[in-house]
Amino acid sequence: MSLQEELVGPPPAKLIVDHVSKWFRTTRQTVHALDDVSLNIGEGEFVCLVGPSGCGKSTLLDIISGLEVPDQGTVTADNEPVLNPGRHRLVMFQESALFPWLDVTGNVMFGLKLKPGLTNKERLEVAKFFIQLVGLEKFSAAHVHELSGGMKQRVALARALAPNPRVLLMDEPFAALDALTREQLYSDIQRIWQKRRKTIVFVTHNVREAVCLADRVILFSRNPGRIREQFDIPLPRPRDINSIQLAEHAGEITRALKGHSTGEVSE
Repeated sequence: MSLQEELVGPPPAKLIVDHVSKWFRTTRQTVHALDDVSLNIGEGEFVCLVGPSGCGKSTLLDIISGLEVPDQGTVTADNEPVLNPGRHRLVMFQESALFPWLDVTGNVMFGLKLKPGLTNKERLEVAKFFIQLVGLEKFSAAHVHELSGGMKQRVALARALAPNPRVLLMDEPFAALDALTREQLYSDIQRIWQKRRKTIVFVTHNVREAVCLADRVILFSRNPGRIREQFDIPLPRPRDINSIQLAEHAGEITRALKGHSTGEVSE
């Protein structure tokens, strides 16, 4: 594969979640986390999972990634069963989890260890491309302690994108950031998604965030976690999280949540 092909990457994957259920059992209790969840996600689709704490959103993300195994049902990516973690499905968590002894370039290059057959020179070129994609080329030699929270998340995003996964799984990656930083990252992730067209599954408690980013919002209810409703978001991109049209869609989803949360979900 040429370096140019490496930068373009493989086509995005199609995901099928088929009647997935999950229990967590200890000696003291059994928690029914997910119950009979089925979901089809198209190639290159941006899907947000929304619901109150404890509704199984992150558990479903872990099952799609291969970090958890369902007790019932299956997950397939392009007709291949998901049985273990793999480099074509990468997870970006709320914490950036960067290595403090490495600079920005080193952190992004570390993610490329998942890609076999690249020389160090090629890894550096790929890292530079994705660092530029997230707007951090001026900080490529900076270390973690020199970066703001938003910049750290940009590095984490570049590290996740650099191996060119077919699916990017994002578990509340902006939750710990201030409002202004989040708004800038909403613009960034929309721009990057439109360029790269990855299949993205994004977990959030924030309804407006979901409407700002997603093609489709999946609403979960809890005890146990089930898909209650789905909302298509037909708004053109780029989207402004403060727009009236976006607020109208967010209001519709928030009204659907009433009676199924205890305040953890924000509009």
